[in-house]
Amino acid sequence: MAVETASLPSSRKTEKSFFARLVGTRRRRDTVEGYLFIMPVVLGLLFFTIGPMLASFYISFTKYPILRSPEWIGLRNYVNMFTKEPNFWQSVKVTLLYAITAVPLGILGAFLLALLLNQRIKGMSFFRTSFYIPTIVPAVASAVLWGWLLNPDYGLINAILKGVGLPTSRFLGEPNSALASLVLMSLWSVGGGMVIYLAGLQGIPETFYEAAKIDGANSRQLFRFITVPLMTPTLFFGLVMGLIGAFQYFTEAFILTQGGPLFSTYFYSLMVYERAFRFTQMGMATAMAWVLLLVVLSLTLLVFRSSALWVFYETEVK
Repeated sequence: MAVETASLPSSRKTEKSFFARLVGTRRRRDTVEGYLFIMPVVLGLLFFTIGPMLASFYISFTKYPILRSPEWIGLRNYVNMFTKEPNFWQSVKVTLLYAITAVPLGILGAFLLALLLNQRIKGMSFFRTSFYIPTIVPAVASAVLWGWLLNPDYGLINAILKGVGLPTSRFLGEPNSALASLVLMSLWSVGGGMVIYLAGLQGIPETFYEAAKIDGANSRQLFRFITVPLMTPTLFFGLVMGLIGAFQYFTEAFILTQGGPLFSTYFYSLMVYERAFRFTQMGMATAMAWVLLLVVLSLTLLVFRSSALWVFYETEVK
């Protein structure tokens, strides 16, 4: 009896050691499997994102005409960009004007459209789908379509204006109206933002509206003190994404205007493309791209810092 009692702790210790080794083996296996699962993403990030970014950063300090090896020239590309590049400041001006006008109009248009489509009316899903469809149309196809609509000679829009007795316009053919035409074209794809704002509107608890109505709030007060404050996080997201997209605007201007007429639609991204693939100045083009990255990053950080003043989160404790 004494022998059995003495051997009991030893068997428990052996059993505990066995389970510890089993748990350790399973943890190591889970760790290896986890690394194997994330390896494609990590390798893709290293080879297709971080690697090219580091290479472009080096190229921005070189003279690289593509057909010859890069030649180190230091900061000359950055200095020449601001001092000797003939259309640099014009491209900055065009891009800023587009961002200042297209981003607020896009946010406002998508938000108002979401408010209209947030009604509980039969057949509303059809209208939501109809307004979203232009978003999935490829950018090139959309640009070609708008090129036909805005054609000054046989375009549909001028035909309608002429039919109702209104003056026609040359739209993309005039320096004074070309950029405004591109801004109006950007409203064609507000359906993407509309879906996001619609989700935000439907995420507002109905109890807030019911409590405010009991207190005597009217529709205008409900919109001002409940809808808008609780939608500010979604509007903040739309502002950040809109700014990033506006500073990279390229496809429509490249297809329809090539930067004209008289450089009135010469966007910054179009200038980077021309320096890289038309004039084969890859060093200058990558330097311009890095400047664009720093500008977009700075503006994004500024918007994030300002969000504390106007973005309200439901979970915040005041």
